[in-house]
Amino acid sequence: MPITFDSTGFQQHEQHSWYHPATGDQVSLTYFDLVPDLPAPLEDLTRLRHDLAVITGEVGCLIEAHVVPFGGLQALYQVVKLPIPSQPSGQAFIASFTLPKATCSAVLKCQATEQGTTGVREAMLMAQLGHDGWFIPHPYAPESQGRLPFHRGDDPQFDAQFTGHPLSRVRAWARHAAATAQVDPRFAALPAFG
Repeated sequence: MPITFDSTGFQQHEQHSWYHPATGDQVSLTYFDLVPDLPAPLEDLTRLRHDLAVITGEVGCLIEAHVVPFGGLQALYQVVKLPIPSQPSGQAFIASFTLPKATCSAVLKCQATEQGTTGVREAMLMAQLGHDGWFIPHPYAPESQGRLPFHRGDDPQFDAQFTGHPLSRVRAWARHAAATAQVDPRFAALPAFG
């Protein structure tokens, strides 16, 4: 696999997947031997964000997307939220790094789901901030209406108040993964995507 990273706190589940025994959070590393299906190159961040927001909105909501340094390369960093399949409430949160190349890509991602009582972060923040202006147009695609709403409660500024929340956990994992990641030089030397 083209990416190595510090998996401290996680136990290896399969060859390219890990889980956290205390939280159930899951990490996976996947190599795709085909042209990446990104809607735009990393250099066109405005279009990339817009199209990703629209595409992700069909199943959930794109919370944020950035192009970030990752193991000496540039990666697409995304945080998304999705409904938990076959459950009446609750959300899953995924933070991922995609390293696209002309004919392949590698994706490192972490998924965490709400357990027990769901919506606590949102309820507490709505009480703190007020209901007015809670739901806001998506900053990347204001015209789109996603399956899950874009709202103020998903802002990273609130993660410190809710360190145990799955959204806060995937972002904390992402910071650590980006700081410790190394990319195989052979993968790094492949022709660029775009």
